[in-house]
Amino acid sequence: MTQTPTAHGPAQGQARAHFTVPAKHPMVTVLGSGDSLLRVIEKAFPAADIHVRGNEISAVGDAGEVALVQRLFDEMMLVLRTGQPMTEDAVERSIAMLRASENGEGDGQETPAEVLTQNILSSRGRTIRPKTLNQKRYVDAIDKHTIVFGIGPAGTGKTYLAMAKAVQALQHKQVNRIILTRPAVEAGERLGFLPGTLYEKIDPYLRPLYDALHDMLDPDSIPKLMASGTIEVAPLAYMRGRAQPRFTNVLTPDGWRPIGDLQVGDLVVGSNGEPTPVLGVYPQGEKDIYRVTAQDGSWTLCCGEHLWTVRTASDKRRDKPWRVLETKEMIGNLRAAHARRYELPMLTAPVGFPEREVPMDPYALGLLLGDGCLTGSTTPSFATADPELAEALEAALPGVALRHKGGPDYVLNRIKSPGDVVTLENPVTRILRETDLLRTRSHSKFVPDDYLQNSVEVRLAVLQGLLDSDGGPVTQADRTCRIQYTTTSILLRDDVISLVQSLGGVAYTRRRTAEGRKSGRARGRDVPFNRDAHIIDIRLPEGIEPFRLARKRDKYLAAGGGGRPMRFIDSIEPAGREEAVCIQVAAEDSLYVTQDYLLTHNTLNDAFIILDEAQNTSAEQMKMFLTRLGFDSKIVITGDVTQVDLPSGTKSGLRQVQDILEGLEDVHFSRLTSQDVVRHKLVGRIVDAYEKYDSENGTENGSHKSRGHKGK
Repeated sequence: MTQTPTAHGPAQGQARAHFTVPAKHPMVTVLGSGDSLLRVIEKAFPAADIHVRGNEISAVGDAGEVALVQRLFDEMMLVLRTGQPMTEDAVERSIAMLRASENGEGDGQETPAEVLTQNILSSRGRTIRPKTLNQKRYVDAIDKHTIVFGIGPAGTGKTYLAMAKAVQALQHKQVNRIILTRPAVEAGERLGFLPGTLYEKIDPYLRPLYDALHDMLDPDSIPKLMASGTIEVAPLAYMRGRAQPRFTNVLTPDGWRPIGDLQVGDLVVGSNGEPTPVLGVYPQGEKDIYRVTAQDGSWTLCCGEHLWTVRTASDKRRDKPWRVLETKEMIGNLRAAHARRYELPMLTAPVGFPEREVPMDPYALGLLLGDGCLTGSTTPSFATADPELAEALEAALPGVALRHKGGPDYVLNRIKSPGDVVTLENPVTRILRETDLLRTRSHSKFVPDDYLQNSVEVRLAVLQGLLDSDGGPVTQADRTCRIQYTTTSILLRDDVISLVQSLGGVAYTRRRTAEGRKSGRARGRDVPFNRDAHIIDIRLPEGIEPFRLARKRDKYLAAGGGGRPMRFIDSIEPAGREEAVCIQVAAEDSLYVTQDYLLTHNTLNDAFIILDEAQNTSAEQMKMFLTRLGFDSKIVITGDVTQVDLPSGTKSGLRQVQDILEGLEDVHFSRLTSQDVVRHKLVGRIVDAYEKYDSENGTENGSHKSRGHKGK
């Protein structure tokens, strides 16, 4: 969507924006059934006049409002591109997030599309994901911290999202048990006098937890998981092989496949990048599983007896061969004088995917992804201060001529043939439309799959185009040359990492936030940074030439060029138990490629605890609960301090713990508000009304005890 002032439509101080919906997205997905989404947008932006004609959407009016409308449609298209539909609620929340960002509220790191497309769990035909910015930060905190407190009013998804993360952790074998607990306040000491068994006594009170489980797991599997102790639901007072898991991905010539789906005769990719047949598939039953993580962030799962080919610095100095160790032999022995001890082997050659036909020269595609304007609002253009790149781009695009507009700007014009009597589509525009790249912007660009899983020559050419335009060599004394690449697109970041790893390199990524950065300069004026930048530090093996641009290539070679990218084991952590399988491959070194392009042998843990309704724990109960935290476990504690049901004079442990643990390392407090209520909209207004009443009347929080039914 482009925003342009015009001489005719908008008055002074106003702006016009134009947006074309790609043909692959029906207009009903953008505007809603009966234009319901459009009405939400028009109501939210009264100072912008929005018109729809065919698949064209335009907005004119107040410049600030039009800019927000533009950003909103951009975010909506990013969401729709993932296959997720937009709803009225999602549009309203997106608008609220954009306005908050515009007003400088929050840290501004997450965009609406990032919030709305973060999948936690897919089960039984539905996907569970956060719906608000605070919910996303709550979910992210659960990933990053050992103990997380989710505090907020009813209906904000505190328990439901925690349950989803617990099931996700169980399914991914990050834990081997889920423990769900609540303080049984209503029953109190009379619990023993209630009729029936223990589970019959507690069932009505713990029913919301069961309901959430049934949303996320096959109902038939829940009794088995509870009988085996994998899932335990109880009131707080009662809470006292050489194989890979079957779901682990391995690389084949046709892409990634779960190891459990492989059969004898299938092909996987070996350490030399070439296909190697599977000679045997051997089920290993249920095994204790560990997560092995390398220092560049790549990781995979294996059992304690799994064999790894590794070597130490001492082995290397003494020219000793690589050794083979079991996973459990390396646990507790991963450091030597603060350095990582065990080096992992790398690909000895790039992965040789079969060649696919592509519609555009791969080097030209890389250049356009880096410095091209692909918005479709004008003729495709290219900006570079290196005439060498302009010449190379023109040579790689038949039927296209680059016209120099001035400065760094070039326009990609179609070469007209004699006798042309009609206007034909620009061939670059046609290819961009075919590859779904037309209308993409710097923050939404990506590498199409046909280029990512193609021959070495095609993948390297794409990477060279990207690095010639938006990358460069970084020299360091007494070290081989590394490469740095920067993009504002999350998709493009991940695609570049995949290209580098498939060529035998390593890539480290970090984020540079836009907020607080000094504006850049372009054409004599300040240009603010509106998007976070993703910086990738790359090391490629010797013999892989990352640049074609002469000045970058010469600097790279003068600094020593590529070297020997290295990976070291950084951590080995328990990740639960799982049905596992071992495969035997024909490769001489017995190695094959598993997820994140890690090389592993042909034979590859503890509880997630949720304390719900924690406002009804006493201070003593809270301390008891927290101090029972075991190794490799995670705790999420949820509650609403305005709904305390404790006997008069008993202080809520949830209130007290905030004063005690706030700021403690690896303990995080996520606070949700009425704006995060995902039930009926009236619930949020009711919460706000009660807070206002308490504030005006000096009522202590917790005097209102509307319990409600906990759930999603």
